[in-house]
Amino acid sequence: MSFLSIGNVKITGVSACVPKEVEEVNSYSLFSQDDALNFSKNTGVQRRRKAPFEVCSSDLCLKAAKKLIEELEWNKSEIDCLVFVTQTPDYTLPATSVILQHRLGLSTDCYTLDISSGCSGWVDALSVISSLLSHGSMKKGILLAGDTILKFCSETDKSTYPLFGDAGTATALEYSDKEENRIHFTFNSDGEGSDVIMIRDGGFRNPVSEKSFVKEAISEGIERSNLDLILDGMDVFSFGISKAPESVKKLTDHFSIELDSVDYFTFHQANKFMNEKIRKKLKLPEEKVPYSMKDFGNTSCATIPLTLVTQLQNKLIKQKLSHVACGFGVGLSWGSCYFQTDQIVCPDLIEY
Repeated sequence: MSFLSIGNVKITGVSACVPKEVEEVNSYSLFSQDDALNFSKNTGVQRRRKAPFEVCSSDLCLKAAKKLIEELEWNKSEIDCLVFVTQTPDYTLPATSVILQHRLGLSTDCYTLDISSGCSGWVDALSVISSLLSHGSMKKGILLAGDTILKFCSETDKSTYPLFGDAGTATALEYSDKEENRIHFTFNSDGEGSDVIMIRDGGFRNPVSEKSFVKEAISEGIERSNLDLILDGMDVFSFGISKAPESVKKLTDHFSIELDSVDYFTFHQANKFMNEKIRKKLKLPEEKVPYSMKDFGNTSCATIPLTLVTQLQNKLIKQKLSHVACGFGVGLSWGSCYFQTDQIVCPDLIEY
């Protein structure tokens, strides 16, 4: 079993940035008004933010990080590590985290790392940066998580395009000499299901060819090329409603955490129908499970911190809270974590 408990580290701030452009579901060209109403009822998505072609996930994360560092009053020279999780990097190479180190004005002594992960990415990366900080040699770190996933979605594919949105986030962490500051994790992966959320061409297994750009009609309202995102909704739904609650239960049982003692459960914002099934399986009260998908859609690895910022900002700033977060999806991979926040810095949502 892949359980991990990391001590001597605390989350001290979280911020988020979204593009200015808003796309309403009811204005999507492939939807009638009834289609739009039914889509929003089932997914919970009414609108999303779309980045311009020239804006990358790193740009959104950069804006979030700059604001967070400013409000924390951190000296940039004291930031020892930067981890960037995304599936929409700037380049094939070099790693985008190195570029972000320079753009943020961090020291050349700063350790940087890219992690290619989607729906479970924030949980995955939180474990990595927490491990780096927990020994005390590194004191401060920043975790950037974001995707401009709409760049991969065909506008003529009603199964993906109206569901996803773009966002970037920053999470600040510090070494703490208090052992009770612990973050608990559990992780899982199952590559047998890797083809249910996939972009078939563009990597080195299937390099780009002329055929990659040809759009094919899959079914009514679904037309895409091999460079576009594929989402098998039924398989993903079955996966999510079984593995996410199981992951949360494994985490809380293993670390003897009472579900009733947790203030908030923040899940990857897959779609509301799925997430409500997960909530009900765990018998969680509605007020403990915040949603941001109504205004931002599914923003891949950014969904958990974006939800914290947009739905819990005032409470994060003023209160000490306990959290369980669960990410699940592309890979297939899934993971959950338990952490606490205590009057952390949480700037207003940034638009770029």
